[in-house]
Amino acid sequence: MDLLNFIFRIGVILAVYNFLWWLIMLFIRVLRGGRPKILFEIYFIKTIRYVFLADVIFLFSIQQAGGLVLINDLLLAGLILLIYFTGKIQSKQERQSLFSVRGKANIPGFGDLLNRLKPVFDIRLEIGVVVLALAIFSGFYFAPHLASNTISNWFLESILNIEDTPVFGFIFKIVGFFFMISVLMRIANAIMAILMGSKKEADFAEDDHKDNDDDHFDDYTEIK
Repeated sequence: MDLLNFIFRIGVILAVYNFLWWLIMLFIRVLRGGRPKILFEIYFIKTIRYVFLADVIFLFSIQQAGGLVLINDLLLAGLILLIYFTGKIQSKQERQSLFSVRGKANIPGFGDLLNRLKPVFDIRLEIGVVVLALAIFSGFYFAPHLASNTISNWFLESILNIEDTPVFGFIFKIVGFFFMISVLMRIANAIMAILMGSKKEADFAEDDHKDNDDDHFDDYTEIK
C-alpha cells in the first residue's frame, strides 16, 4: 500500500506541477506578445522545466521518508520519472506523425496551417533533456543539500497546498489515480515483454538444437 501511495502522490505532484508551469508559461506568453519561440528557446525552457521537476520529486521523496535519503525511494521515483519522460516523448512522436500524415492532404493552404500548428520536436534534444534531468536527479543523492533552493521549495510547497484544497485537490487526485494505474500497467507490460522475450529465446535455442541434431526424428520424416 505504501508503494501505491508513493506512486499516487507523485502522480498528483506531476499534475499540479504541470498546471503551475502552464500558468507561468501563460504569463510569459503574454509578456512576449505572442512572438514565436525558436528551437533553442523551446528546449532551453523544457530543460529548466524538467530539471526543476526532478528537483521537486527528489525533495518530495526525502520528505516522504521523514528527511532521510533512502535509495529505494529514489530508485522508484527515478523509475517513475523515466516512465513519465518516455511517455512525453512517445506522445510528441505520435502527434508529429499525425500532423505529417494529415499535411499530405491536397487542400490549398491546409498543409501550411498544419506546419504552423505542428509541435516542434527533435528526438536528440528530447533525449538529451531527459538524460540531463535524470542525471541531476541522481546527482542529488550524493549532494542532497543542492536540491533545496528557493524555486524548488516554492514549487513543492505550492503543490502540497493545492493538493490539500477541497476542489482542486480532488481533481488532481483523480489525475494522480489514473497516473498510478498507467505506471503500474507500463511496469507490468515491461515485465511481460521481458518474460516473453526470454521464452522466445529459449524456444529458438531449443528449435535450433533440434535442427542441428541429426538423430532427431519427426513425424514427417521420410523413411526409406
